[in-house]
Amino acid sequence: MNASLSYAAMPYTKSSNINMLVSKKYMETNVRSEVTIAIPNGRKDCSKLILDVSTNGIPCTEKFVHEIVQRQSKHKINSSSFNVSRKPNFHPMFLQESYERCRDICAEYAKTFYLVWCRRTDELVDGPNAIHITSAALDRWEKRLDDLFNGRPYDMLDAALTDTVHRFPLDIKPFKDMIEGMRMDTRKNRYANFQELYLYCYYVAGTVGLMSVPVMGIAPESSFSAQNVYNAALYLGIGNQLTNILRDVGEDASRGRVYLPQDELSKFGLCDEDVLSRKVTYEWKEFMKEQIARARLYFDKAEEGASQLHKASRWPVWSSLMLYRMILDSIENNDYDNLTKRAYVGRTKKLMTLPVAYTRALRNPSVTV
Repeated sequence: MNASLSYAAMPYTKSSNINMLVSKKYMETNVRSEVTIAIPNGRKDCSKLILDVSTNGIPCTEKFVHEIVQRQSKHKINSSSFNVSRKPNFHPMFLQESYERCRDICAEYAKTFYLVWCRRTDELVDGPNAIHITSAALDRWEKRLDDLFNGRPYDMLDAALTDTVHRFPLDIKPFKDMIEGMRMDTRKNRYANFQELYLYCYYVAGTVGLMSVPVMGIAPESSFSAQNVYNAALYLGIGNQLTNILRDVGEDASRGRVYLPQDELSKFGLCDEDVLSRKVTYEWKEFMKEQIARARLYFDKAEEGASQLHKASRWPVWSSLMLYRMILDSIENNDYDNLTKRAYVGRTKKLMTLPVAYTRALRNPSVTV
């Protein structure tokens, strides 16, 4: 599992605009490709929300987003703290070192995110000790998450997240959902259709966007609802994870994992054996074209919300969005050979992209791209 950790959430960002996450009583209607879905307040059964299953996703996760937005909107940015009952009492020097250690980890292991807890969670199932990880170990990790959200961090790295939880209106559900994604990885290495794969992408990557929005904040001048901004964050996470999957097909196959919709492989006359044999055929290229088009669709939807974030937070988001799109371009430039070649964006191209991303980040939220 290569969780797409897409947002560069900076713990010290001062986003007084989080009060834009106001409570709204509305029915959210989400129209995308073949799906139209209404999400009323108080609905509990996600299965009843799926009015029409789309090849581009299942709307059940929109309900997750709706619930998270509503819970986080109850917090007030101008209060002395979001959770007084669990206010951490750390020595300033200890907290400073905690954040510094987090920065060191990100500098060494990650280029497009600043969420150390996500990295550590990902390592549970993808790290050197992954073969020893059991369901009980993930249960203990979830209990540890509960503790740090209640002001009882286990170690110095946990302390940074505990402090961030106190400073910003973070909801625990996306964090718990990410752990559920890790559980999924321990028991599942095939996906019958895109609906199954989409839910997996939500758990391991869409959740990162939902964790990050409260820290990054929404621009005060934005006319977008909080729900729409959160949806865009979800779309970016989904798009990034789909891109990770397409980039790492060969590597995952060597580990016995095929993160591709089985029914769509079959549609092009392909099967697991074609993936494991790592032969690039005409059928494979046609299949890849469809997969790349889908990932780009999610990036298109993510763009609508990227410019609605607080101005201090837009640049890393735009950078992530543009760089991940370039990975898809690289797959195409490799003539769709992602079975024996790993698509990547060179350092020079990355550096050339940053000024463009910065320019887009300066655009007024009222301007959509």
